[in-house]
Amino acid sequence: MKKIQLRVVLSVMVFGAVLALSPKLTAKAAYNDELLACSKIFDADYYATMYPDVGAASNGNKLWLLNHYLRCGIYEGRNASATFNATDYKNKNADLVAIYGDYLPGYVFHYANAGFAEGRDGTPATGTELEVPATYKLLGTYATEYDPEAARGTNIQIAASHVNGTVVAPGQTFSANKAIGPRTYANGFVDAPVFINKEHAIGVGGGVCQVSSTIYAAMKVAGINATERHPHSLPVYYLPEGWDATISGNSLDLKFKNTYGKNVVVYEIAGGGILTAALYLEN
Repeated sequence: MKKIQLRVVLSVMVFGAVLALSPKLTAKAAYNDELLACSKIFDADYYATMYPDVGAASNGNKLWLLNHYLRCGIYEGRNASATFNATDYKNKNADLVAIYGDYLPGYVFHYANAGFAEGRDGTPATGTELEVPATYKLLGTYATEYDPEAARGTNIQIAASHVNGTVVAPGQTFSANKAIGPRTYANGFVDAPVFINKEHAIGVGGGVCQVSSTIYAAMKVAGINATERHPHSLPVYYLPEGWDATISGNSLDLKFKNTYGKNVVVYEIAGGGILTAALYLEN
């Protein structure tokens, strides 16, 4: 595997609203619903070309672009693709305003999960003439929440930055342990809560298992099977049961083999209390 050198600094808007679809949705569930909905209609290559300022800031990171749209671009009136603009979709569908009001991610969710099939028009007012060849295909993405002020938040951000941009060539195997690297003080990791023998303890690098677990959740969305995966000895708060993947030294790892004929790129970004992982297939 090789590592793409990417700039991943993102001005994060803190996610603070719940998607107005069901009163049962939590903020965490709502954010993932929005992320998955955006992934269905978002065109990263189009977005980077349509908005050169954002494209330059992303330095080629497709997940950075998706995060930018969901956290910033949608509120700035930017197009998600040549076929969808949330503000224009809102203006064309007055019946939806009673449901979503000014909450623009709700319109993305509706279009991706119902509006397109219903034949509703989400076409942008401008930018429809732009044709950009796709360079990547999104296989799967997932997001989890963490406390950025806690010690484990530091470890999550460091580990995610190490994983971000990892390229897995055809036939090669991705290893979370290898991508993250040794969890040592010298590498910037700090002491934080960990699970040891079904008990809570403190250890250097505590929290990095959320990084591997979020990758595993993205793998499940993508339909990519793990060649090695181990559940935690105790339940984790940030993922449903069966969606986690613990790692430990060189003894426990999360791995998958690239069975595609092209490179798979693993992106992972942590910021503002949201950890997002995504797997892309190069075209």
